Amino acid sequence: MLSQIEDKLQLFDTITLAEMEKVKLMNRVDTKFLVTTEQLMEILDRIHDRYFVQFNEGRWIADYNTLYYDTPDLKMYIAHHDRKLNRQKLRARIYVDSGIAFCEVKNKNNKGRTKKKRIPMNPSDFNDMLSRDENRSFVSELLHYDVNSLSPVLENKFTRITLVNVEKTERLTIDMNVNLINRVTGKSACIPNLVIIELKQDGLCPSYFRDVLLDLRIKQKRISKYCLGTFLTNPKAKANRFRRKMRYIEKLCNTKLI
Repeated sequence: MLSQIEDKLQLFDTITLAEMEKVKLMNRVDTKFLVTTEQLMEILDRIHDRYFVQFNEGRWIADYNTLYYDTPDLKMYIAHHDRKLNRQKLRARIYVDSGIAFCEVKNKNNKGRTKKKRIPMNPSDFNDMLSRDENRSFVSELLHYDVNSLSPVLENKFTRITLVNVEKTERLTIDMNVNLINRVTGKSACIPNLVIIELKQDGLCPSYFRDVLLDLRIKQKRISKYCLGTFLTNPKAKANRFRRKMRYIEKLCNTKLI
C-alpha cells in the first residue's frame, strides 16, 4: 500500500522544506479527520492538482519520532480527557530523516486555537531532554506544571506526508503507521490501517480539502495521538470519554484495538 501511495504523490508538484518554512502556522486552528489508507488514496487522487507535497531528503514520506512527557498521575492526559478548554502538552520530537530535534510545548486555548513553541535540542537528549538546563528553563517558563514532576510517558513513531495548498494558506499533515510504546507500562500498540489527517489553518479560510471530504461524507473527528496511545497502552488510565471514539476507530479500520 505504501508504494501505491508514493505513486499517487508523484502526481503532486513538490515544495521544499525551506519553502515550507513560510507556512509554519504556529498559531492556528487544527481540524482532524480519521480515514483508512483506502480512503486516503481517493483523497490524494482528488487533490493532487491543488496542493504541493513536501519533498525532503529524497522522500515524500517522512519518519517522525515523538516522546510525550507528563506527571506521574497523567495530569496533561486527564485535562484532555476531561475536556478542559485550556490545556497543554510537552513533547520531544525528532525528524528522523534530517536528524533535527525539538523540545516543544503545545497550548490549546478555549477558542480552539493551538499555539506551539519550541526550541532546538540535541537528538541524543530525546530520552531525557529535561536533563538539559536550557530545555528545563524553556519548559518552566511556558508549562503550568512543575518541571520536576515531569518524565517520559509515551513514545509515538509514525510516518507523515505534508501537503500545502497552492495558495499557501493551509497545511495538511497525513500520519500513517502509528506505533505507540508506553514508557511506564511497557505495553505497545499499533493501528496499521488508520490515517490521521490534520488540517492546519491560520483562521477559517475556504478549503478545497474540506470540500472534498464533505463530498466523501468524511466528518471531523477530534483525536490526540497522545491520548489514543495512553488509552491503548495504560489500562489504569482514566478512559470513559474515549471509549466511544475507540469503537468508532475499530469499526472504521475493521480491527480490534483492546
